Amino acid sequence: MNYLLEIKDLWVEIEGKEILKGISLSIPVGETHIIFGRNGSGKTSLLMTIMGFPAYRVKHGHIIFKGEDITHLPPYERAKRGIGIMFQRPPTIKGVKLREILKLCAKENGIKIEELARTFQFSSFLDREVNKGFSGGELKKSELLQLLVQDPDLVLLDEPESGVDLENIHLIGEMIKKLLQKDVHRPRKKSGLIITHTGFILKYVTADLGYVIMNGEIYCKGNPLEIFEGIQKFGYEGCQQCLKRCEF
Repeated sequence: MNYLLEIKDLWVEIEGKEILKGISLSIPVGETHIIFGRNGSGKTSLLMTIMGFPAYRVKHGHIIFKGEDITHLPPYERAKRGIGIMFQRPPTIKGVKLREILKLCAKENGIKIEELARTFQFSSFLDREVNKGFSGGELKKSELLQLLVQDPDLVLLDEPESGVDLENIHLIGEMIKKLLQKDVHRPRKKSGLIITHTGFILKYVTADLGYVIMNGEIYCKGNPLEIFEGIQKFGYEGCQQCLKRCEF
């Protein structure tokens, strides 16, 4: 199988504390995977490690992207190779307009910024400072618009439904679908890894495989909707009682 991303026995620490313990997973080209877990389970830490943020120190294991070991590459090199991330709490960039950021991202791929912003009802934000004074839903739109312009091959989405009101969640789902090439029927080249606490993003975006992470370890994988149903019914406490450790 043609894997875009492979994570092999990944152990990670931050400030001397072990936060990921033997994580292994593989995402084929064109597939979207989703990781469920309560707050503090290691979900965001995994995304930050894949993106290469230096605070997350890899003690053991490998991150393979497009067949290349990128375990020790800096974030900008990973971005250049085709990895993009949407933060749950993105920073405000004072003095820089969103339009300027988007122009930098679009320089190489010719994407029409104005047209894309109109499609997702975000034209009025182009000349505002990046994320300054944005609501929860507006922050997500800003992040997703930047990713759409960046056009990465692997999309990392940190709690995309978090802080989004009912008015905006459908549009957020449409933006993610476009990003992952799920908006039309065609062979997909884009892959995604979504992390979620609530699982509600599955009402708007389909996933091919789901995982449950607890205490920095992956405890099971399977049909995302079945996992979500079990979490809704029994909570993560139920998962802790009934899920047996899987070997990958």
